[in-house]
Amino acid sequence: MLKISIIGAGSAFTQEITVDILMIEGIEEGTIALVDIDAERLEIAHKLVEMIVEKTGKNWTVESSTNRKEVISNSDFVINQIEVAGLSTVKYEYEIPLKYGVKQCIGDTMGPGGLFKTLRTLPAWLDIVKDIEELSPNATILNYTNPMSAVTLATTKVTSIPVVGLCHSIQNTSHDLAEYLDVPYEELQWEAGGINHMSWFVKLLHNDKDMYPVLKEKIKHPDFLKKDPVKFDAMKYLGSFVSESSGHFSEYVPYYRKRQDLIDTHCSTGYNGGTGFYANNWPIWRKENDQEIRKKITGEESIDLKPSGEYAAIIIEGMVKNTPKVIYGNVLNKGLIENLPADGVVEVESLVDQNGIHPCRFGKLPEHLAALCRSNMAFFDLAVNAVLNKDKEMAMHALMVDPLSAAVCSPKEIKNMFDELFKAEREYIGDLK
Repeated sequence: MLKISIIGAGSAFTQEITVDILMIEGIEEGTIALVDIDAERLEIAHKLVEMIVEKTGKNWTVESSTNRKEVISNSDFVINQIEVAGLSTVKYEYEIPLKYGVKQCIGDTMGPGGLFKTLRTLPAWLDIVKDIEELSPNATILNYTNPMSAVTLATTKVTSIPVVGLCHSIQNTSHDLAEYLDVPYEELQWEAGGINHMSWFVKLLHNDKDMYPVLKEKIKHPDFLKKDPVKFDAMKYLGSFVSESSGHFSEYVPYYRKRQDLIDTHCSTGYNGGTGFYANNWPIWRKENDQEIRKKITGEESIDLKPSGEYAAIIIEGMVKNTPKVIYGNVLNKGLIENLPADGVVEVESLVDQNGIHPCRFGKLPEHLAALCRSNMAFFDLAVNAVLNKDKEMAMHALMVDPLSAAVCSPKEIKNMFDELFKAEREYIGDLK
């Protein structure tokens, strides 16, 4: 019988992913095992998932435990969506860099925030991977936790269990592009590749017509440019539209957040680049998510069975039913993108069937786009190996090559910023020496 374990079940993703799984036609029974170290959040997640099962009328069993070893045995799929000490550290990771002029919008993938999220997430996750190897050696790992590239890369270095990193930036961005171009989504032809949060739409066609000239004409109008300001500006000069939000992307390149006048020009509010957006709002979103779940449990709010478009259930359906599917996944490169490091993680089109996930060869990115990806990949490589080798200096070197930090700070300032963050978060980041 099919078994799916969700680690970090208190996450907002749990409802969407569970609905998607239970809406798969022809899979009428199975077990969903929920794990979270927060007993209260685990309890409400368990009740919510049981209600979703009841609403779908399917014969699925729900298990849960704060001790993952009690419930994850013999899993076919393990979904990772953990958040390690986020409430305790999000303030540090925003306010300390701000003192050095590093103005982050999200700060969970690149930048000082991304580095220290890597340092506090990987030790906990790698312990979980050991348990998966022992208890569910035939599982496939589906990773949703950011930093996506770093977590996925670390996983490939410590286990032979198949792993794919999953995001929604490709799906969302391709739909955005259809909307911006005012063409039916089904008629838009596109090809994308790169790394998570920095995949490039190198082909964009409608009825075999190149749509980039159309987009470039549209962004001459200020109101249109404001829809996605950083990404449209980057497209104007780099030639291709990039995945993820303008706010996320603004942190991964050295162009937009190094001076306040540039932030004022290119970055507006919210996911379009607002400084401090994530740090100021994430604790509120977390609380609101828990309140929303409780209202659904009490019946004050209804449970929507609308599919989310996330890739997890698509992969599960493709593998379990041997129904060929296409996703965009984060996988070990191995030459898929020729001008990116072979031992790094890339985001490419992948086919799914009963034999697993099969990444497709992309070829070469335009060299200037590959260079931007490589700078991020070097950051991830240093950060991951710092954790694996317990090497504090290597972690500091990761921050040295971070595009945003390097655009704003001198090496001495980066070292001081790193030391201050390290001191503030020492109890959360494992055994670095």
